[in-house]
Amino acid sequence: MKTKKGISPILATVILIAVTLVIAVGVIGWVMGIWGSMGRTEMLSVTPIKLSNDTLELLIINQGQITATIKNITVEGLGACDNISPTNVIQPGNSTTITCTISGTQGAVAGVVYTVKVITSSGNIYQTQVRAE
Repeated sequence: MKTKKGISPILATVILIAVTLVIAVGVIGWVMGIWGSMGRTEMLSVTPIKLSNDTLELLIINQGQITATIKNITVEGLGACDNISPTNVIQPGNSTTITCTISGTQGAVAGVVYTVKVITSSGNIYQTQVRAE
């Protein structure tokens, strides 16, 4: 007769509890941002100021933890911005009023609501709506 031996139930329980605790600590650390820059990103608040003809003005506040670089701004139905001034870089905790000229358009129609998308270099998209003047 052949007998097989394994680990004792008590040792198996201790190993399972230890593995569970290690995974829990890892997940909590990742969620809380303890492990460095993982999960750190910009967090923009985009407020429309004015859309008139082919000129768009936005107030952008970076409420995140890292510098935001605006890659592109588009207005659905009108096109993309050619130039972003005064800057496309917003430091954490700072705000700026951005003005840009929309290319390839005959201009916004007064009273129409347009969707504006601000796209950052990290791939985040922030949307807002603006009524043309």
